[in-house]
Amino acid sequence: MIPVINTLLFVLNIYWWIIILSVIFSWLYAFNVVNSRNQFVGMIGNALFQMTEPVFRPIRNMLPSLGTVDISPLVVLVILFFLEQVLVQIALSYSGL
Repeated sequence: MIPVINTLLFVLNIYWWIIILSVIFSWLYAFNVVNSRNQFVGMIGNALFQMTEPVFRPIRNMLPSLGTVDISPLVVLVILFFLEQVLVQIALSYSGL
């Protein structure tokens, strides 16, 4: 059971970084730091959008509108942290520590 939990923790960690990269990329794109007409930049932005938007959209629908501020990535990161802590506690209970 421990290898399964470790694999899930690894996947959660990767998704955590994908969310961070998506937020940073959206800031760079919004402030015109990256060239929006560059095809490579567009591919990266599209890939990050497709990986994060299915998770962000339901949360955005539940949250009140804060204007231009989007806190859905923060909510997702808190949920991921909670899941990680639950998995760590499960792993500790299986290891007998």
